Amino acid sequence: MATLVTNIKKYRFSAEMSQAKLADLVGVRRETIVHLETGKYNPSLKLAFDIAKIFNVPIEEIFTYRD
Repeated sequence: MATLVTNIKKYRFSAEMSQAKLADLVGVRRETIVHLETGKYNPSLKLAFDIAKIFNVPIEEIFTYRD
């Protein structure tokens, strides 16, 4: 089964950013960030790009697709 693995938490901690702050910056609820970090939710392409842009890294650094 294919899964989408995220490194959001790693980048958030490096930036000393709370889930609430990241959520505010990308225009979603904090719960959405929680679900992204735990793998319970896959982001839209726009949200994935917005998160990568916040951390100034390529989208592939934040999200990895695994078979």
